[in-house]
Amino acid sequence: MIERLAQLERHDLSEFRGTLPGPDGRYPFERLPLFFDEPGRRAYLVRHGSAPVGFALTRPLPDGATSIGAFFVVRALRRQGAGLAAALELLRRQAGAWAIAFQEENAGAARFWRRVATAAVGSAWREERRPVPGRPELPPDTWLLLATSGRDVPHTAPDGEPAGPGAP
Repeated sequence: MIERLAQLERHDLSEFRGTLPGPDGRYPFERLPLFFDEPGRRAYLVRHGSAPVGFALTRPLPDGATSIGAFFVVRALRRQGAGLAAALELLRRQAGAWAIAFQEENAGAARFWRRVATAAVGSAWREERRPVPGRPELPPDTWLLLATSGRDVPHTAPDGEPAGPGAP
């Protein structure tokens, strides 16, 4: 299921990464199987009712932080709170340091992840720019660095609106 949703995510990101489908018409995602096989890596399915509507992939970093390597919610539920609710639930489930990367050129992702960080920990987060490994032609990624204690992550957006349906 996540493999099919990952094709939608890869299509969305192709605008920013310049990737094209392979000869079989599918976008490459060579590292996806690692999230099911390697210790410490996790794949979460996001549901809206019984419908699969997205996913999150996490992995441990050498410094002990957990990285959100991929996060996706179908377009029909964007800007309705489903992604925010799913991201906050993910941060709530695992206390500790988090590192969230995105492309600054993806304005929607930039707004979304800064809103998630602020909803989760207020102003207790910072940003860094880091080169994209193996892709020197791409602009550096933006990384948001924050730490949660799990249960302190709110169930609502900072403006008090319900975070919406959907959770990993």
